[in-house]
Amino acid sequence: MDSKAKLSKRNKEGYYIVKPVNSIKEMLKAAKDEAGDWDAYQYRIPDDPENGIRHITYKEFYETTENLGAALTDMGLGNAHIACLGDNSYPWIVAYLTVLKSAGVFVPIDRELPADDILRIVNDSDSTAIFCGRRFEQMILDNRDRLPAIKYVISLDAEENTDDMYSMTALIERGRSFDRTEYDSLKSDENGLKMLVYTSGTTGIAKGVMLSEHNLVSGVYYGLQVSQPLSKGLSVLPYNHTYESVCDILVSIHKHSTLCINDSLKAVVKNLQLFKPDYIYLVPAFLELFYSNIMRTLKKQGKDKLVFSMIEKSNKLRKVGIDMRKVFFGKITESFGGNLKKIVCGGAPIRPEIGKFFGDIGIWVIGGYGITECSPLVSVNDESANDYNTVGRRLPCLEWKVDAPNDEGIGEICVKGDVVMLGYYKQPEKTAEVIQDGWFRTGDYGFITPEDWLVITGRKKNIIVLTNGKNIYPEEIEGYIMQIDYVIEAVVRGVKNDHGQETHLMAEVYLDGEHEKQDVLRDIQKKLSVLPGYKTVSTVEIRKEPFAKTTSNKIKRTY
Repeated sequence: MDSKAKLSKRNKEGYYIVKPVNSIKEMLKAAKDEAGDWDAYQYRIPDDPENGIRHITYKEFYETTENLGAALTDMGLGNAHIACLGDNSYPWIVAYLTVLKSAGVFVPIDRELPADDILRIVNDSDSTAIFCGRRFEQMILDNRDRLPAIKYVISLDAEENTDDMYSMTALIERGRSFDRTEYDSLKSDENGLKMLVYTSGTTGIAKGVMLSEHNLVSGVYYGLQVSQPLSKGLSVLPYNHTYESVCDILVSIHKHSTLCINDSLKAVVKNLQLFKPDYIYLVPAFLELFYSNIMRTLKKQGKDKLVFSMIEKSNKLRKVGIDMRKVFFGKITESFGGNLKKIVCGGAPIRPEIGKFFGDIGIWVIGGYGITECSPLVSVNDESANDYNTVGRRLPCLEWKVDAPNDEGIGEICVKGDVVMLGYYKQPEKTAEVIQDGWFRTGDYGFITPEDWLVITGRKKNIIVLTNGKNIYPEEIEGYIMQIDYVIEAVVRGVKNDHGQETHLMAEVYLDGEHEKQDVLRDIQKKLSVLPGYKTVSTVEIRKEPFAKTTSNKIKRTY
């Protein structure tokens, strides 16, 4: 049975009213007690030609974590550091919640990292056991001599134990016969280490971000006060990122929503049509792909002008209380399953014209801002007040300020509150660099509006300082360039003179199709004409290949 969760009522300050919760264990038990017969998870049955769907109720999910937890506790892992390396899957979520309910520490590992980096993280995290998906099993087993602290390798996918590896399925079955009292009595220090997340970053070696149970619970509780999921979501983004593991997986449990597990990035649209969710968490790259596909189809059919004319008519009708979007644009939204009402986007700026387009056809696009060190949510828009030019209002548990603002009010965003990390694992010097007097320095630049909403202008490390003294935030200019329909990727950087000073700006772009350089520069300069003259681009380079990316799909800036 699909979840029947609904949006909560709001208080007089405009925040949603949310039931308080003190621990992950309490959160999952409440879901089992209050929505036990509702589906917690749905996923496609592997290799089923009929696209059969497996339904997991909250009661079944809870019992599964109890059985696995009892088995792990019997193995001496009740308070251990346990790593998890695998593709998005239901077993991954079982491992995640089982460890969070224990007194142990969960260490999610980025599946896209090279083997040497994975092994380094396992060792640095002091993990004594590791869950791993099928495609990583052999790599881990072949390198056991490089993982001296690992006592147990547990397969997320195997049905039976082997001589050198345990099976999660077998452990769950084994745990059925155990007394759960010891596992259920395990309790974490709410302000102690609960989850250790290694950041991918665009430069340097990943750091272990230490998050407490209080951090995680606060991220869920206060995040739900600002923005809420609906009743049924499609889970797409990598589980090792807190955006997905906290904002989607944990939030859906507190809200008692049904989460459908996407089994392949190539199958996102297919799974939208199969599961018919009403919400989804994405990064803007997905949104831009959806938008490009819609525009390409409309132009091919010769209907693009008609659709924008209908949008104009629809918006006029909405102003007088008549909403015809489902009638006018149903064929477009049907490609997303027909029920999709909300897309939450984070990780990068949303192009306002794309957000507005989806809103105009009946799908909210909600932008927010987060960082792993803040569990991860800092601010988010919501349906009642959605501004695509901002990343929303802060969580009620947070204070924020702009450090050393310039004459435009732009400076480094600093935050303080319940979601801020404990620090970097075994790196006190790095921790001291970013947490000062309780304030976490995000490394992002921006400003706070008079209404107390946040605008991000760029990363501190990416700032370009021209010889005229002007500070340039390349992300701002790149946002305008990306509005050109044939531009797929863009990076803006400063051009240096013989003295190493940056005198003017150039853009490096990756395009859809063949275009003359002078035409591209003309189109870019036209887009940038609304900005001050010092923010224009003087030269352009056209790439033949996409930019190199981090594992979280962010462009690596090599200049």
